[in-house]
Amino acid sequence: MKLLVTGAAGKVGQVFMPAFLADPRFADWQLVALCNNRPVDQAERVSVISGSMADAAVVADAIAGVTHVVHLAAVKETPELIFDVALKGLFTLLEEFRKSESARQFILLSGDCVVGHIFQEYDAPITETSERKAYPGCYALTKVLEESMLEQFGIQYGVNWSVLRAPWVMEKDDFRFAFDLGEGQFGGPPWSDVIEETALKRYRNGQYVPVLRDAKGNYLKRNFVHVDDLVSAILATIDNPKAAGQLFNISMNEPVDYGIVGGMLKARNGLDPVEIDTPFHSNWLDNSKARMVLGWTPEIGLEELADRAWRYKRKDNDPRVVWYPG
Repeated sequence: MKLLVTGAAGKVGQVFMPAFLADPRFADWQLVALCNNRPVDQAERVSVISGSMADAAVVADAIAGVTHVVHLAAVKETPELIFDVALKGLFTLLEEFRKSESARQFILLSGDCVVGHIFQEYDAPITETSERKAYPGCYALTKVLEESMLEQFGIQYGVNWSVLRAPWVMEKDDFRFAFDLGEGQFGGPPWSDVIEETALKRYRNGQYVPVLRDAKGNYLKRNFVHVDDLVSAILATIDNPKAAGQLFNISMNEPVDYGIVGGMLKARNGLDPVEIDTPFHSNWLDNSKARMVLGWTPEIGLEELADRAWRYKRKDNDPRVVWYPG
């Protein structure tokens, strides 16, 4: 067997590759890493191909003899790149894959941007059958189109596909900096969008943790997943007949409650919670299908997520990285 992984040098790819190579199930598999802007280290059973997914010749070279594809490559709010990677790139990959005699399974990593995460309201847990309602911006739009394109290749050409839909992916100290009120904030929303300027300056000069409230006045609930749990779900999907033609939500068992986080960080780290009203919506990404069908269970809950993030000490050669433009 031979697996192609795109986005191999990215946040998920850098964790996925060593986990795949160490898994006894895949001990006799070869791995092809397709990289564009960032290289990956050479390793036994790994071949590296450099180039753009929008280049048909590069894609044809990468997919030669491949049986399985794990498509991780993505860009965010960068309109000048988004169509080459998300649409032209995926279409080129799928065209080569469907024509290949060796092709067996195509796995796409998608995101909860497809269902609007905190920007769209749902009156029930979000399952794999919930309506797609992207939030504003080109990234969420292209993820909707990616999911639809892959499904249609299954209908039109019989491609065996699987989609894993993940929320905000955490690694290292990401979770800590998601609550950082200073310039080191990771992700969004930008605090200047929801906190008045004078108050934000005061919070940045103290030891505070932001506790967001949703549009209904309740503590915001937002979905997260640790990269280790996401990678274990990808491994559980590869060559799994139960995953054929299936979409799975891959998230923590429960969304993170900002009120609980505020109390926890006050008790453990002496941070003072500050409550912030927002227009966002609390949502629950239901992972029960993945747990039942794939036999996958996330191992990292809220307390472990926080413990890992606050314990993590970065070395000089381990700077915080923005894994995609935008």
